[in-house]
Amino acid sequence: MALLLRSVRLGKPLFKSSVLCFRAAPMGTTAKEEMNKFWAKNSSLNRPMSPHITIYKWSIPMMMSITHRGTGIGLSGAISAFAMAALILPGNYTHYLDLIHSLSVGPFLIGLAKFGIAFPVSYHTYNGIRHLYWDIGKGFKIPEVYRTGYTVIGLSVITSIALTLM
Repeated sequence: MALLLRSVRLGKPLFKSSVLCFRAAPMGTTAKEEMNKFWAKNSSLNRPMSPHITIYKWSIPMMMSITHRGTGIGLSGAISAFAMAALILPGNYTHYLDLIHSLSVGPFLIGLAKFGIAFPVSYHTYNGIRHLYWDIGKGFKIPEVYRTGYTVIGLSVITSIALTLM
C-alpha cells in the first residue's frame, strides 16, 4: 500500500501496459536510522526509557484488567493441560477421581480447590460480558467503569461461593 501511495504522490504511472509498476520513491532514512535518532534524542534529554508501573496510582480498572488477562491465560493453560493429560495419561476419569479421593484431603482443602477453580471461571466470564458491553460503546464514563467493576467482583465472589457449596 505504501508503494502505491508513493507512486501516486510522485505522479508516476501506476500501470504500464496492464502491469503494475513497481518503481517506488526512495525513502529518506531507514527504520534503524530513525530508531537511533530517537534514542539519541531521548538520551541527550535524560528521558527515561519508558514510564514504569511504579509511577501509576493503582486503581480498580487497572487491577481488573491485569486479573482478566491473568485468568484468561491461566484458564487457557489449565484447559490445555487437562486436555493433553486426558489424551496422554492412561486410565479414565473415574481412575483419577478415585485417586483424588484416596488422598484423604479434608473438606476445607476441597472447598478451597473448588473456589480456586470457580473464581477464575466466573470472574473471566462476567468481566468478558463487561467487555462486550464496552464493545458496543457503552459504559466508558469513569463512574460506570467503577460501578461495573465492583459489580463484576461481587457477582464473581457470589457465584464462586455458590459453586463451591454445590
